[in-house]
Amino acid sequence: MIRSPLMTVMTDAVMKASRSLKRDFGEVENLQVLAKGPGDFVSKADHKAEQILRESLEKARPGYGFVMEESGVVHGTDESNRWHIDPLDGTHNFLRGIPHWNISVALERDNQFIAGIVYDAAKDELFMAEKGKGAYVNNRRLRVSGLREPTEMLVGTGIPHIGKGGHGQFLRELAAVMPRFANVRRLGSAALDIAYVAAGRLDGYWERGLNTWDFAAGSVLIREAGGTFGTLDGKQVTSAKDVICGNEACEQALRAALKTAG
Repeated sequence: MIRSPLMTVMTDAVMKASRSLKRDFGEVENLQVLAKGPGDFVSKADHKAEQILRESLEKARPGYGFVMEESGVVHGTDESNRWHIDPLDGTHNFLRGIPHWNISVALERDNQFIAGIVYDAAKDELFMAEKGKGAYVNNRRLRVSGLREPTEMLVGTGIPHIGKGGHGQFLRELAAVMPRFANVRRLGSAALDIAYVAAGRLDGYWERGLNTWDFAAGSVLIREAGGTFGTLDGKQVTSAKDVICGNEACEQALRAALKTAG
């Protein structure tokens, strides 16, 4: 398991934030929820966790910048490094008492994601990866699945929610994928679903309209677990919105299927 100073800093910050979220998840019915937009809600728990993460990371690495879901972009004095943070990915699951949500933190250095953590606090699974040092969940090394035939593959995706565009395109893509793959899953947390690809639980994943904090950590996990992580919008990963990943065979087959969707 990775025990570098960088991963220690990231793990400590995530664990501090998770304690707050675990308490709130245990009392989810009492949470004060604010409407952030149609079908997209943010809780006080979300903001509190982000504050904890930011304070902890600022103390450990002064000068690093931030890209955060709730607070936006914060420029640091160190222009080479910035954190990408999602304090609560899978908010709808969290608010409904569904134990499939996570904290995601990644470090971008010189326009490349080099380290990431996805912590599934409800199940106490800590997914972590650092460039060149492998990917792990708790103390176990991660590898993407070895399946080669699409008809045996289980792929994940995200469905655009109410108020978000792209519904028609998603339906066309789903129609292109379903006849070619064994089955499709929509679990409700992009970061955690991508971590599942790194763990071989899913064979591949695609989704459009994401933000970097949704997939930054997962991109490191996938590559360090022997998979491929790319984009569907032609942008480099650090600025992409539409992403695709999997073991190499799945990523290629999934990409080919999506091209037929038009």
